Amino acid sequence: MWRILYSSFFYLIMPFILMRLLFRSIQVPAYRQRIAERFGAGSLNLKSCIWVHAVSVGETLAAVPIIERLLERYPDEEILVTTMTPTGSDRVQAVFGQRVHHVYAPYDLPDSVKRFIRRVNPRLAIVMETELWPNILHYTHQAGCPSIIANARLSERSARGYKKLSHLTQSMLSEVTLLAAQANPDAQRFLELGLKPEQLTVTGSIKFDLTISEQIRNASAKARKRWGEDRLVFIAASTHEGEDEPILSVFEQLKVVFPSLLLVIVPRHPERFDAVAQMIEKRGWNMLRHSLHGADAGASSMTELDVLLGDTMGQLLLLYGASDVAFVGGSLVETGGHNVLEPLAFGVPAIVGPHIFNFQVISDLLLQAGALLQVENQEQLVIQVQALLENKHQRESMGALGKEVVEQNRGALSRLIAGIEKVTAGIL
Repeated sequence: MWRILYSSFFYLIMPFILMRLLFRSIQVPAYRQRIAERFGAGSLNLKSCIWVHAVSVGETLAAVPIIERLLERYPDEEILVTTMTPTGSDRVQAVFGQRVHHVYAPYDLPDSVKRFIRRVNPRLAIVMETELWPNILHYTHQAGCPSIIANARLSERSARGYKKLSHLTQSMLSEVTLLAAQANPDAQRFLELGLKPEQLTVTGSIKFDLTISEQIRNASAKARKRWGEDRLVFIAASTHEGEDEPILSVFEQLKVVFPSLLLVIVPRHPERFDAVAQMIEKRGWNMLRHSLHGADAGASSMTELDVLLGDTMGQLLLLYGASDVAFVGGSLVETGGHNVLEPLAFGVPAIVGPHIFNFQVISDLLLQAGALLQVENQEQLVIQVQALLENKHQRESMGALGKEVVEQNRGALSRLIAGIEKVTAGIL
């Protein structure tokens, strides 16, 4: 009954969803391409597959080691990866090429989901983090396809939202085969929402299993050499609307103390690259776009550079590795933050704002260890960045603590794969 009401509401708001898709396509034309896939249609037809769903770039990057293990463990199975955004699609294509199939995930409408399942015939569905869609879980269950929620997290805010729809939430969770939670607080919230203990395992966060390839480390070292090994570099990564202007103001104040300081700013979404470029140019700073000049610019032009705009996808790790201090965005505004482990994997000290509810458990662990700093506002950010830039010993100490915490918490991926193999015993 509750799922029928939910589906009816979803059908009613579809015109507005399509209008939003069209609006987003003004800046990102890819949003108006392959629309049929969003309704479960398209040219891809598979006899069977393992289906991995990752919403956007963050979830896609987290899914990469899982998909690699699946390719290795089940070489005879087709792997299908779905995303909701063009940037997520681009990441899948860039990382895996022809080794996996990719389409956009269907909207959570009964007709779309059933059409999708008939076309691809999933034998196992793995959903990254907390993408809980009632119809997707219901119809995969109805088709005899087990579903696993991998690397699952649930903030207090999200849990309150699900509790308001408790009947729908309990029905939805009853059809999950296995939920692999990142931490005990996440697991407890899922239990309170109606998940049964036998459906639950706590694996830790697979984000701790991040590995930095020698290729990326070498590219970071080369980038740093081009920028100037003797100058300090401050990176503001994954910034959202409402954060770029404060970051530029922070940089303006820091520039008084550190005249040769280089700012690397990396907006989270590609459609905002041009807007951020205009903000930088308006302040009269010497700027280079990483996509056009960052890789090939000569040393002489780099010495005059004030700001490098990271307007490329898939190269954030490279930029982190060439920096001295990192601010991880989505945290000065109420977005919930982004992956703080990426700079720490390089030993680069990281700072976040007050809004980190999407990474609360990981952030709390790092804060308690002294491997992460948290600020409440722009003014505190200036103070903390300046203190780190002035104190190399503190930067190295924080970086070492961060790497230690990352190393101590590895192993979630192996535990998750063990859970997947238990679910698929006799199926795959």
